[in-house]
Amino acid sequence: MAPASASHPCLIPLPERRDYYVWYRVASADRDTEAAVRGMMARLACRSGVVGVLGRKADEPRLWMEVYAGVTDAAAFERRLAQVVDEFDVEMFLDGPRRTECFLADAPVLAACAVES
Repeated sequence: MAPASASHPCLIPLPERRDYYVWYRVASADRDTEAAVRGMMARLACRSGVVGVLGRKADEPRLWMEVYAGVTDAAAFERRLAQVVDEFDVEMFLDGPRRTECFLADAPVLAACAVES
């Protein structure tokens, strides 16, 4: 077998990808809080190239989660995330700490589904 090289990109291992889940309770689920969080996330996307998704727990509207999928440079992303959280003073809108969970991203599960007629 030939060694992995730039001429055989399929043989080069993909960089490790991580998905970040950041969850917290907001003191108030109002427009000011949402504007601060969404502004922070937009700034992070500009600086890191990673676009986040903001969600709220269905039965607990003050429990929010930011999801950042496919991060390839964890150290740089975490540094930029900390910077923008600080710049936008996000913590002043919270009722408790921000908690971050990081998962190694796997390849998507592909399915071959029969089409019902």
